[in-house]
Amino acid sequence: MLKVNFMALVALTAIFLAGCGAPKQQESEWIQLFNGKDLEGWTPKVRGFELGENYKNTFRVEEGLLKVRYDEYDDFDNRFAHLFYKDEFSHYIIRAEYRFVGEQCPGGPGWAFRNNGLMIHGQSAESMELEQNFPTSIEVQLLGGDGAATRSTANLCTPGTNVVLNGQLHLDHCTNSSSETFHGDQWVTVEIEVHGGEVIRHFVNGVQVMEYTQPQLDERDETYARLLPASGDKIITKGTISIQGESHPTDFRKIELKILR
Repeated sequence: MLKVNFMALVALTAIFLAGCGAPKQQESEWIQLFNGKDLEGWTPKVRGFELGENYKNTFRVEEGLLKVRYDEYDDFDNRFAHLFYKDEFSHYIIRAEYRFVGEQCPGGPGWAFRNNGLMIHGQSAESMELEQNFPTSIEVQLLGGDGAATRSTANLCTPGTNVVLNGQLHLDHCTNSSSETFHGDQWVTVEIEVHGGEVIRHFVNGVQVMEYTQPQLDERDETYARLLPASGDKIITKGTISIQGESHPTDFRKIELKILR
């Protein structure tokens, strides 16, 4: 019996040593989408302006922060803006640290108070029309509190899209998550775990607050016909990532992404 155990130990040791010497499959590293210095890799699209025109310096980098600002505006005038990252993604985790600061731009809609968003599975910036308010996408809506009322963040909004929620096709435009409310100018970390056209999960400060499946184009939306692929499959399996400019100053100090496969 002792001989058998000794031989087994030798065999296990050999397997362990062989494993140590073998190349290991590396987990994807975090890709820094925001470099902390400038807007390299990002392109603005402001309603009413051509792609690439950063109207009134809405998006800028100062003090190592990616800032959404309105100090050069006299009035918001429905200049909804999006800052698009250069690449499309399918299976990934995106993580961002954000905060709301200052006062809302004059003329901004009431619902846009302390409101921004991470748009995922979005249409290309090039395919947006000149006067289009929002890219067809899945929006992870970022909201800040007003100091009193309950107001969740990492909510779901669906410009031009639908999802399946709790086993049913979900047609509501915006749906609240289960997150707590974050008042004031505090930093908040949001993560979105995206598995192509299958499942998407939202996390706030490490806590899961929402999950849904089958992101898809909405047949009721005016962009449906021109964005539907030749295959006729309306399930969205990949797309662009963008951040919003909806009239309230917002800071991002980190935007990073890990490929899942």
